[in-house]
Amino acid sequence: LNCNTAPTGSALVVNVKLGGTTIFSTKPQIDAAAKTSVGSGTTAVISTSALTDDGEITIDIDQIGSTIAGKGLKVWLIGTRA
Repeated sequence: LNCNTAPTGSALVVNVKLGGTTIFSTKPQIDAAAKTSVGSGTTAVISTSALTDDGEITIDIDQIGSTIAGKGLKVWLIGTRA
């Protein structure tokens, strides 16, 4: 994850879902005052790593920061085909 404007006050939290169900047991986040999830104080944990063929992937923004909202969010899904 990365963004152009860092969230302040609290983290920016993202949830990626496959068919309406989250693929994370711990959701990825960008810490307050940061512009990337790299080095975040909370490490994302993937609970579903095998995405189904033709499965619908949606991205929900669960939290945007509390003082200043993070803006310009980019979510990168990187993987390999089985």
